[in-house]
Amino acid sequence: MMFRTAASLVLVTLLFSCTSPDEQKTDAPAYAALSDTVRYVGMQTCRNCHADIYESFLKTGMGKSFDVAGRQKSSARFPDHAPVFDRYRDLHYFPYWQSDSLHVLEFRLSGKDTVYSRDARIDFIVGSGQHTNSHLRQVNGYLFQAPLTYYTQKGQWDLPPGFENGHNSRFSRKLEFECISCHNAYPTLVEGSETKYAEIPNGIDCERCHGPGGEHVRKKLLGELVDTAVAIDYTIVNPAKLPIDQQLDVCQRCHIQGNAVLQPGKTFRDFRPGMRLSDVMDIYMPVYKGNEDAHIMASHAERMKQSRCFIVSAKQAEAMQGALKPYQDAMTCVTCHNPHVSVRETGSGVFNAACNGCHGDRDKVQCTASVTERNREADNCVGCHMPKNGTLDIPHVVTTDHRIRKPAQKREVERIREFVRLACINNPEPDQRSRVVAYLNQFEKFTRDGQFLDSARALLADASPADVQRNFSSLVRWAYLKEDYQQLLRWAESDAGKGQSELTAVDRAWTDYRIGVAYRETGLKEAAATAFHRAIRLLPLQLDFRNELASVLIDLGKFGEAREQLEFVLRENPEHLSAWVNLGFLSLSALHDLKAAERCYRTALALEPDHVQALINLAGTQVLSGDVDAAKRLLQRALVLEPSNQQARIRIKALQETSTR
Repeated sequence: MMFRTAASLVLVTLLFSCTSPDEQKTDAPAYAALSDTVRYVGMQTCRNCHADIYESFLKTGMGKSFDVAGRQKSSARFPDHAPVFDRYRDLHYFPYWQSDSLHVLEFRLSGKDTVYSRDARIDFIVGSGQHTNSHLRQVNGYLFQAPLTYYTQKGQWDLPPGFENGHNSRFSRKLEFECISCHNAYPTLVEGSETKYAEIPNGIDCERCHGPGGEHVRKKLLGELVDTAVAIDYTIVNPAKLPIDQQLDVCQRCHIQGNAVLQPGKTFRDFRPGMRLSDVMDIYMPVYKGNEDAHIMASHAERMKQSRCFIVSAKQAEAMQGALKPYQDAMTCVTCHNPHVSVRETGSGVFNAACNGCHGDRDKVQCTASVTERNREADNCVGCHMPKNGTLDIPHVVTTDHRIRKPAQKREVERIREFVRLACINNPEPDQRSRVVAYLNQFEKFTRDGQFLDSARALLADASPADVQRNFSSLVRWAYLKEDYQQLLRWAESDAGKGQSELTAVDRAWTDYRIGVAYRETGLKEAAATAFHRAIRLLPLQLDFRNELASVLIDLGKFGEAREQLEFVLRENPEHLSAWVNLGFLSLSALHDLKAAERCYRTALALEPDHVQALINLAGTQVLSGDVDAAKRLLQRALVLEPSNQQARIRIKALQETSTR
């Protein structure tokens, strides 16, 4: 899943809570599911009492969101399709079955000859198949996205979102918890890692929307029952009985896709139904002027909240606090959607009935369409007022725009989009820290537009030691992204540069890593090694940290320690490219083992045929082996890929001069 932009001019004040915290009742019992001591029981336990709902739910998009890569899970067509070609990388991709295992073959052609190939087995399929199937690989517990997606509506294989237009990361895109947790029930991360999973469930489960069920099961086994027709059972969350805001937040946890900023000390696992989403994270979207009808794939809640239907109903909802089912006289997601029933099986009649529930019978509806048109469309309100459009972030997909509005008589010519601001769409008053992190996220994760760094810096005070301490991690991150390493170290080495008390271990580790990079880039290798060691103690399975440390240790002549780090990385992930290149350099420069170095470089190039540094280093081994022509070919290939690479230019020039003597 990859976020791009939301091109809608949002009336921000209309996107937030229907009621203020003061208007919420404070004397209601707390849901048991909000207690950290209540355990998750798994949907098979829920099935024992709710078999009919269980069976129905398995057919929904959520129930089919994630599974092992088997023939039954795949929605794709395989016979008679052409390989997908990435013209930027000159690579072809072809999916195929080997017995019951799904594979993706990556290859490169020169004329009719295959000059490179890599065969990768697929372990998981993401997506219900209503719009897409994307494909994941697992390497020793680490999850990566494969460079091939099936687009169901068009029956077409193509590169995944975010892999197009020269951005193909091939088999190396990491799947972090933020991403996987909206496409699946909560997986179990291995402690000390961001992308290694000890356990991966198959699909969104009951407890994502109802909260952990341990107390509910315990009470029911004791025979303690609640008449839910007249009261709320506080042992489990029924979203239909939540106040409007918290009910919407259950859906918005995943159906507002954007730039998520965690609150201090929180993780993406911490939200539970019955909470306010803003207590765990703020979600930002870029607001543009000039293309208001465009939307992204997972923008259902954000688009619905721009609808007049929602705005009017939000006022009605203020009078419904304390009602058993507040949503019944207001508009929320479940006004139209039964989350236990597949959209495919629901049918347009159900959705249109929801419209008529507010707008009255056919004869009373003031519809501008002619009777002939209405009859032709079978009075399908949704078809006109919630048109299906392509999405900005996912190619080959058409989805329902949940912004309900009067149909335009003629399409306005698209205007040039003008960026307005980043808007926090689930919290009307985000604090300054949250806004700063949102700007830094926007630059680092979504678009390398310097205005976001400028906006972050304008909010980052550093005039006093207290300012530096309070903003330390964000100041460090800003300077790292700006590549202003001298300024970064001035903050890091100041007496005030210790302001990490509220950070999670992950955030502290990344702050230390960025400090390490600054020391390395300014030539202070011992200090860099110390900072990298601190980062590794906090995140021992962040393999890039260890690879960076190994590189510094090689520069310091600490070859034994460097080799230990690189071997650790490659035991964890045998496909870590940079570690193979670094191990090759170490094998040759420190251990003088020419064959081992060559093996390392060839292993790296088997994984990534266009790795420029591996090509240059392998050329060096060919020179030492006496095959100067092979060395020249490798260096020429490196220069085709990276014409400005001075290292390759100098080496090929030296070889050419030597050969003319």
